[in-house]
Amino acid sequence: MWVDFKKAPNLMVAEMWKEIIEAEGLPVRLLPEGDILDWGERVPFRVMVPRGREHVAEEILRKL
Repeated sequence: MWVDFKKAPNLMVAEMWKEIIEAEGLPVRLLPEGDILDWGERVPFRVMVPRGREHVAEEILRKL
């Protein structure tokens, strides 16, 4: 099960968060807000992490 961790205003920012978090070994999924058919560079995205691992993602970002 995946839970929302962060909201990103566009695909570039979402990819940046994904790379930072995955570099520390935590898997990440990106989904566009709304319909999956809206996938594009200027659509807001949801950065998702596995349920129960949100605290790990918080720690990763705290180290920045």
